[in-house]
Amino acid sequence: MQVKIGDKIILIGTAHISKDSVEEVKQAIEKYKPDVVAVELCQRRYDSLTKKDKWENTPVTSLIRSNNAYLMLAQTFLGSIQRRLGKEFGVEPGSEMITAMEEAKRHKIKIELVDRDISVTLKRAWKKMGFREKFRLIWEFLKAIVGYDEEEFEEIDLKKLMDQDLISSMLEEFGKIAPSVTTVLIHERDEYIAKKIKDATENGTVLAVVGAGHLKGIEEHLKKKNLDVDLKLLEYIPEKRFSVLKIIGYMIPVAFVALIVYGFLTKGLESVANMFLYWFLINGTFSAIGAAIARGHIFSILTAFVAAPITSLNPAIAAGWVAGYVEAKIRPPVVKDFHNISKIESLRDFWKNRVIRLLLVVALANVGSMIGTVVAIPYLASLL
Repeated sequence: MQVKIGDKIILIGTAHISKDSVEEVKQAIEKYKPDVVAVELCQRRYDSLTKKDKWENTPVTSLIRSNNAYLMLAQTFLGSIQRRLGKEFGVEPGSEMITAMEEAKRHKIKIELVDRDISVTLKRAWKKMGFREKFRLIWEFLKAIVGYDEEEFEEIDLKKLMDQDLISSMLEEFGKIAPSVTTVLIHERDEYIAKKIKDATENGTVLAVVGAGHLKGIEEHLKKKNLDVDLKLLEYIPEKRFSVLKIIGYMIPVAFVALIVYGFLTKGLESVANMFLYWFLINGTFSAIGAAIARGHIFSILTAFVAAPITSLNPAIAAGWVAGYVEAKIRPPVVKDFHNISKIESLRDFWKNRVIRLLLVVALANVGSMIGTVVAIPYLASLL
């Protein structure tokens, strides 16, 4: 689909997995001979398409800590679906974007990456989400990873996915789970891309290749007489604040200590010993189950069991991190595993790849520990 805006902008709305889109991009560049070819990519997404081995130099420790494990799992899971669709339609995912850049280089045309960094978009969305939305998002994602069924894949609406790029599809699903961030995920991105395309017209005629799902929004912004957009403001990530999750994290040890002290004062030392035992068993068991579902090594599972009751009382560290370090030591990922991340297509591939299995150990041990804490605290209170 093509849309001309004034004398300087041609928008090409493409399907992310389509031979027709690849041909359309080629023909459009030949026909219009633009001064600039703009593509709906950020540097990260550009690298993921052009540097297949980029994970090779990624330190394992950087994947284990913070939210990197969840983000990489999400990217890998969505990428696996994308590759399955690519096989279905006989074209590599992102081929139309790669073709646009290759044709631009062949014709010595300037290339512009006009999308906002995907990590900035997701971080801004995360900051805006409430506690319930964050919990639901993590739960839905992990449920999708663990419950990824080959047969269910066949039920995916392929026509719907063909209407837009995978990132757009992902962000729309994200918006359904967390409605409060729709502006950040969709509208801000349309506005950002439109402004970057507009700025690129300073170098002449711009042919912009964008996902069909964003075509209408970008077109509406570009047709405005005065497109007043502050890109720095849209790239700004709000400072960390004392969130509900952090408050809960610090309240858990306080609640635990309060229960122990009250138990000692009212029922004596034996009651306290039982409370410690149940805390250890409940919290450790749930975390160990998470690591086991991830098919972690037996020592990783045992580590999760031992670490969870302790780390749950320390907001600065997580059980999954500890279990992940053990998994990485016993079954360290090799270069081949990093290379094969870009080839994962099925659930079997997830379990076979040591990098992904490591991330699953981290994620599921953490989730298990959280569930164990939620179960254990009320149970300890019921013993008093």
